[in-house]
Amino acid sequence: MANEISGNPGVAAVLSFFFSGLGQIYNGEIKKGLLVMFFSCLGLLMLLVGAVFFGYYILGEVFFKGQFIGGLILFLGGIFLVAILGTRSIFDAYSRAKEK
Repeated sequence: MANEISGNPGVAAVLSFFFSGLGQIYNGEIKKGLLVMFFSCLGLLMLLVGAVFFGYYILGEVFFKGQFIGGLILFLGGIFLVAILGTRSIFDAYSRAKEK
């Protein structure tokens, strides 16, 4: 196809390393890249909110009873989501650019 962009697999992987979804956008998969970015931002938000709840618990300024458990679940869930999406995004961007 004439509209397809031939990308460098290394550049696509490095872009996805810096922020998940950038490699997909570089490869011309705009919707996929934006979706990956959305879920990466969601994971980062979960990680941040979990860290704040967990930090307040450690400092002794408890807002509610389940703050420790809730903060820990959000924090670990955010780390898991960011790590899985980040790793998958790098490999996907590299392999898709290599196919073109």
